[in-house]
Amino acid sequence: EWSRPTLETRDDGKPFGHAKPGADVKRDLQIGIAQWLATPGGPKRNLQVALDIIDLAAARGVELLVLPELWPCGYDPATLADDARQAAEPRDGPRSRRLAAATLGADMWLVAGSVPELGDDGALYNTALVFNPHGELVACHRKAHLYPPTGEPSIFRPGDSLTTFEDPTLGVVGIVICFDGDFPEVARTLGLRGARLVVAPSAYEVEGATTWDVLYPALALANSQWWVQSNQCGAHATTTLLGASRIVAPTGTIVAEATRAVPGCMHPPELLVQRIDLQLAYQRDGIGTLLEEGRRPLLYRDE
Repeated sequence: EWSRPTLETRDDGKPFGHAKPGADVKRDLQIGIAQWLATPGGPKRNLQVALDIIDLAAARGVELLVLPELWPCGYDPATLADDARQAAEPRDGPRSRRLAAATLGADMWLVAGSVPELGDDGALYNTALVFNPHGELVACHRKAHLYPPTGEPSIFRPGDSLTTFEDPTLGVVGIVICFDGDFPEVARTLGLRGARLVVAPSAYEVEGATTWDVLYPALALANSQWWVQSNQCGAHATTTLLGASRIVAPTGTIVAEATRAVPGCMHPPELLVQRIDLQLAYQRDGIGTLLEEGRRPLLYRDE
């Protein structure tokens, strides 16, 4: 039987009410980021790659593993509509049960990238799933900002909320999927909810490299957040996905980065592992704290 979530989740923006935010979060969290080019139309093969990476991450002592966007169906814009429909499952379907079992066996947190979810209404959603070390599904986020250049709005239905979840060792964690993160309001909203760690499954194209390289370090700096971005990497006939999966510190510094794609070249699956100090995001002397405490919300409303 599918386990009920046991951790508190919120998408209403209300505070969690902790007196000392960040007091218990880990100083030495071992992060793993999986990067590969998922095979379009190959859900069984893609699932096996994901399971193999989970096993490898467990062997390397990873405590929190992040997979990329839409790894079950691949991300080739030319075939994405058919590929996503073929790979779509209900949120509690067989794929989720296998991921839950693998997570339990690995004793780690798993941000299972995003998957094509078949909703109860028959619509397709691009949905991120988070499993705790007990194999329980504790958070889900449906991509709210669909990317027009690759036709996502005609394939998926957008989610209607931003998503955070909370754990004593991780603090408040924000979940975004690729294009969600391009909107500065998203990072700010997650920050105001207390999120100092943001996980971001992605399928970012090489054409967006400037945004990837400039915007996200700025968001991390301005909001005192760790950003963990897992990206697909490699070339399809019509597009090349950037790779460069990475961890961005609250200082805006890139502390670890995976291989960048070269158009026309193939890149093997890669597991990037890095230990980070989550408490760095809770220090009170950074620009993020000044911006948060100095906000004047009445000035920022649309006229």
